[in-house]
Amino acid sequence: MSAPLPNLGPGHGEPLDNACRYLAKPGHVESYFLRANHPTRPFAFWLKQTILAALAGPPVAESWFIWFDGERQRTWAEKTTQPFESARYFPDEVTTNALKLTLGAPGGAVGAVQTEQGRLGFDLRWTTTPSPIARRLSLLPYRVLRTGPFPKSKLLTPYPSLDFTGVVSLPDGSTVDVAGWRGMQGHNWGKEHTFEYVWGQCVFPDDEVMCEGFSARVKLAGATTPRLSALVVAKSARTFRFDRLFDPWRQKASIDGDRWTLALASDDGEAHLTMDASSQPMVCLGYDNPNGERSYCLNSKLARVELTVRPSDGASFTVKSAHGGALEFLKRQADPRFSRVV
Repeated sequence: MSAPLPNLGPGHGEPLDNACRYLAKPGHVESYFLRANHPTRPFAFWLKQTILAALAGPPVAESWFIWFDGERQRTWAEKTTQPFESARYFPDEVTTNALKLTLGAPGGAVGAVQTEQGRLGFDLRWTTTPSPIARRLSLLPYRVLRTGPFPKSKLLTPYPSLDFTGVVSLPDGSTVDVAGWRGMQGHNWGKEHTFEYVWGQCVFPDDEVMCEGFSARVKLAGATTPRLSALVVAKSARTFRFDRLFDPWRQKASIDGDRWTLALASDDGEAHLTMDASSQPMVCLGYDNPNGERSYCLNSKLARVELTVRPSDGASFTVKSAHGGALEFLKRQADPRFSRVV
């Protein structure tokens, strides 16, 4: 087991983006995750490594492996769990019994899990995309939001746009070469999972555009807030921020089944985002909170995405992706469509 990491980001007064925030105390959850998509076909993968330090009981390390196949409308998903003491956490490396992540760019992931249908394995390498849209991103605009008590769940995207190579070995015995796939790496942590949220991210390589956003309800002073939303759009060297969390007059978010629509305004202009996973395979994951309560994450990495930005200065633009969006909904109740919760 590694010691807590005091490393500070240069000039930021806070830990490096991928530094482990777990301080060996109960009441903590933390995840590192990767996802990537085929450039033209509806295939995607998602890897996730989670620390869960319950209020009662020993901490554990969880490794998640998920494959999405939109052509055959199927998924493979599995999770392994082990005592946290037998895992290793360093500033640039996370290692469990099933998965090793070398964080950074270049970076890599090697691991495998046994599903009911067979072995699902990953041997991946990645480098940061040579584009301004690959610069680090935080949807929480101020340092105090990432280091202070509110919100209880924090998130960063150290690498919003990555180029992948390597091989995925599927349970049916086939292999997939992921050379040319585009993806990202994220990091989140906190005292608990957000009460309820929608999160989405998409890279539009042909247009040199990337977007990431969320709509969430959180617990504040014993009450549940209305939906708070934020969106960041990078287009070439320019960034458009729609991230004033308490701005209901310029925020409109709606959820209709597996479809999320977001309309925001700021000094940078206006943005309209639609992400829809209703025609794509999804998985349902059980997210346990340190207090023992469980939330349910409905997840797809094949969402259809349409984004329109009308800048306060400059030309408007619209970008689309048929199946390149990462979209997840965290809910308090199980969804009856899913007989299996991973």
